[in-house]
Amino acid sequence: MRTFPRTRLLASALAALTVLGALAGCSRADRTEAATDQGAAGEVRVGFFPNVTHTPALIGVKKNFFAQNLGGAKLTTQTFNAGPTEVNALLGGSLDVAFIGSGPAINAFTKSKGAIQLVSGAVTGGAQLVVKPGITSVDQLKGKTIATPQLANTQDVALKKFLAEKHLTGQVNVTNLDNPKTLDAFRKGEVDGGWLPEPWSSRLVTDAGAKVLVDEKSLWPEGRFPTTVAIVRSEFLKQHPDTVRALLKGELQAIDWAKKNPAEAKTVVNGALKELSGSSLSPAVLDRAFANIELTTDPVPAQFPQLAKDSVTAGVVDQVADLKGFADFGPLNEVLKAQQLPAVNAPELAK
Repeated sequence: MRTFPRTRLLASALAALTVLGALAGCSRADRTEAATDQGAAGEVRVGFFPNVTHTPALIGVKKNFFAQNLGGAKLTTQTFNAGPTEVNALLGGSLDVAFIGSGPAINAFTKSKGAIQLVSGAVTGGAQLVVKPGITSVDQLKGKTIATPQLANTQDVALKKFLAEKHLTGQVNVTNLDNPKTLDAFRKGEVDGGWLPEPWSSRLVTDAGAKVLVDEKSLWPEGRFPTTVAIVRSEFLKQHPDTVRALLKGELQAIDWAKKNPAEAKTVVNGALKELSGSSLSPAVLDRAFANIELTTDPVPAQFPQLAKDSVTAGVVDQVADLKGFADFGPLNEVLKAQQLPAVNAPELAK
């Protein structure tokens, strides 16, 4: 397994601009009909984040669940700080599969006119608005500076939608910082808080004295919302369905193993985070972060129409995305059926 150097991200981003322009000139049907089943792929390139909210991917790689199911296919991985950059890599052709936030997944589908498909969930929950202890009400956010990981990423949309509903748009300074920089900026008093995924919300609380002002779970029915999902390039799915199915089988095995071995799962994830980011988490942060997430292949599909509306409310896009054809849960449902687990049914997202 190898990891691409960061310089490749710049090339991916530039390539994505060309790809998007080309995609705009052809129909979804033209592309998908041109792609046919070519059997197992020789290589599968997978992207994810060094975050606790990407635990299924981290464990899938470190415990070799992906590699074991992929057989002879080569597994190549690449890590990202936030979804929009990962989307550029996916559409630029340097990724085949991406574990990513729900917001960027929707935007990737609409901007590329169907060049990606949602194929699985990964994690629900695990995002919070954490602030300085002196901020005890939403109204006190006025004039404050709140960080999110990247412009138009999942937490950025969630924060801006929340502020819009509270009639605070334009009254709160929203800044975009890489998660490690947010922690440093909070400690220095340069930001007043952040709407962050795990483990970063827990790091601000446990390591820097922040308090939770809003747990995003409180804003969703039954407290469930898709924080991390898996998306695939549509052509890759058409050409190599067996490879996608194998990867999803590995993801399900990683989730099952983590649930049966919670202590060891934390150790594996912490080791992966240290390898990828250069630092590990304290036991207190790790315990808190894991307590805030649910590992599941369920993408919570019923929430996607609302998520599409949230991007408009947040000012990220001008109109609500048409999600027809966004998801293809065929490979996932085959994996679930083999394990005698219930299928994912989402006709509103199907072709």
